[in-house]
Amino acid sequence: MIIYGARPSPFVRKVIIFAAEKGLSAEVMPGGFGQGGDVFAKASPFGKIPAFQDGDFLISDSSAIITYMDAVQPDPNLIPLDARARARTIWYEEFGDTIVQAGGMPIVFNRLVAPLLNVPQDLEAATRAETEKLPPIYDYLESVLPDSGFLVEDRFTLADIAVACPIITVNHCSSILSDGRWPKISAWLQGLSVRPSFADALAAEEKALSKMRRN
Repeated sequence: MIIYGARPSPFVRKVIIFAAEKGLSAEVMPGGFGQGGDVFAKASPFGKIPAFQDGDFLISDSSAIITYMDAVQPDPNLIPLDARARARTIWYEEFGDTIVQAGGMPIVFNRLVAPLLNVPQDLEAATRAETEKLPPIYDYLESVLPDSGFLVEDRFTLADIAVACPIITVNHCSSILSDGRWPKISAWLQGLSVRPSFADALAAEEKALSKMRRN
């Protein structure tokens, strides 16, 4: 299995962590932004990351890739079988992929991505997102996080991966969580960060970011 994309992407990170939790061996290769060659272009005709290859099977989009991985390797079960828990897990994946991602994107792009691409920054837009867009999102998450520290079924599931990944990306360039307003979120992220799947992904990601900054 090969995952194509940039490690700092929350969508790429989500697939990397999901694969690791499933015990699937997956190589991470550059993809997007002119990288990845013909295989990436075939797997992701519109340049979306991550893209994925397993033998002659090619696909893109993190949710599609995770669906494939989950079918190939059902255990451990990260997408609950119970109808209500399963629906809630998919809701949280959508919440992470769209609502959290959209709230943090002005921060991530203008403070992290723009300098790497050497394009103009809109730091005012980043500040507005940090003070206006993210707080209601974090307020909601703080209110629904169970005391168990896991979003669904009081155990680790795809929901935790999907919601944590865009927040981790925001944390690369924002200290909004450090003011103590959302203690449940902070404790939840800390618990996830020590899981081997997260720790390994974040260590490799930091190396990739350091290399990007030097270039």
